[in-house]
Amino acid sequence: MDHRRRGRDAPALRPRRRRDRVGPHRHPCRGARRARRTVEPVTTTTSGEPRVGVFHPRFLLLSISLLALITVIAFEGMAVSTAMPAAARELDAVRSYGLAFSVMLTTQLLGIVLAGVWCDRSGPLPSLFAGQLLFAAGCTVCGGSQSFGPFLAGRGVAGLGAGLIIVAGYVVIGRAYPESLRPKVFSVISAAWVLPSLLGPPIAAWVTTTWSWRWVFWLVVLPVVVAFAMVLARRRQIASAREGIDHSSRDRREHARAAWFGVLIAASAGALQWGTHDLEFTWSAKTVVAVIGVLGIATTAPMLLPHGTWLMRRGLPSVMLARFLLTCSFFGTITYIPLMLVNERGQSLATAGTILAVGSLGWSAGSWIQGRDRWAGRRYQLVSAGGLLLTTGLLGVVAVTHFGWHPWLIAVALVACGLGMGLGTASLSVLSLMLTPAADHGSTSSSLQLADVLGSVLGIAAAGAVFAARHTTAGQDIPVFVTMWLGLSVVASLVAVAGQRIRT
Repeated sequence: MDHRRRGRDAPALRPRRRRDRVGPHRHPCRGARRARRTVEPVTTTTSGEPRVGVFHPRFLLLSISLLALITVIAFEGMAVSTAMPAAARELDAVRSYGLAFSVMLTTQLLGIVLAGVWCDRSGPLPSLFAGQLLFAAGCTVCGGSQSFGPFLAGRGVAGLGAGLIIVAGYVVIGRAYPESLRPKVFSVISAAWVLPSLLGPPIAAWVTTTWSWRWVFWLVVLPVVVAFAMVLARRRQIASAREGIDHSSRDRREHARAAWFGVLIAASAGALQWGTHDLEFTWSAKTVVAVIGVLGIATTAPMLLPHGTWLMRRGLPSVMLARFLLTCSFFGTITYIPLMLVNERGQSLATAGTILAVGSLGWSAGSWIQGRDRWAGRRYQLVSAGGLLLTTGLLGVVAVTHFGWHPWLIAVALVACGLGMGLGTASLSVLSLMLTPAADHGSTSSSLQLADVLGSVLGIAAAGAVFAARHTTAGQDIPVFVTMWLGLSVVASLVAVAGQRIRT
């Protein structure tokens, strides 16, 4: 043994020195344990390991790069909502306004499935690098488009890149951070979605009016390039996390099968959104396409999610179902809140956007709460609590809408919704990695993100179908919104049940 190294490590090993004197052969792995405490990155936790934070020098660049990527994706999603009216007018595509959003969700589904296969076979780095390049390229194309066709193509490329990035980022968290630190990492990642929700719309509005809507897309390219450089600088840290990890439990045939199902579910989601984006609830060619999309999703989704997900079986299947239910009920609701506030309550778009932004504060608080160490071993309880809070918040939205209370009370209800989402989504991310071998973190992260996006797609589509079926004229749709949101609150209440089924 190197006595000089032992001298440097002596303070950390002092509590065990007396035990070591009993005999050298009683602790044959003592040197291995010491080496594991100093190897970077740390994927296991030892009793003698000092507590470190997300921004400890060991993880600093990696944490900043992941935070930057998620922030940029979130900003692009929120900012585009503000810039799109100007873009649609200039590109003469007001009637096809919804396609600009649905195309990105559709290709993001494809990216999520492909990233799971790619990460399991080759680690997260190839998917992460490819995702950044595609996302930056797609935003560049959108900003430079002179017609709606290239603009949609750019949105599709950006969505594919976002799907690759998000799944690869989850795999990096699972492999490069110790298990004890992951809740805090997901807390920080969740917070990265909150700041763009607050600042994205006003910044995008200022950029659009001062320069052009094109700069809203171009401005996100530089942060992606910087994050690319930071990930490149830490590539050895990420790659070394794969050492000692067994190969994925899925063979090449299963990976190919998953990739093809990913193509099918993306095509089905695209068909569903294309058939419903103009809110015409009549039998037509578009309606038939929408029905085919629903059937396609119902057929392919069970093949891409853990067996027993729709039956709420214990463990990982209930994790996926809870994530699906959360996003379905939440995003199906908030998508139509601005429409209700503007058409039924006479509020301005700025006021409606501010009310939505306030709800993101609750999400940030929930993410911070779940990151506390006290919830270790009881995280399933946070999922159930999140479902109950979301249900309560949605019922609050229903009450304010039905009884005509002050519109700003919706902001209070949305804080409860956001708190439930913050508790639930971040906890489910931690649980998904905890219940899965490291070799399969890619496929598990892919399934989790698939459930996430699929819930958003179906929640928005279901709300749109109800609205289309019962819509009359602006100013008389209060019963329509109440019906939509009551149904979605029932969906949210099932999360509390799924949370208890996670416990194994």
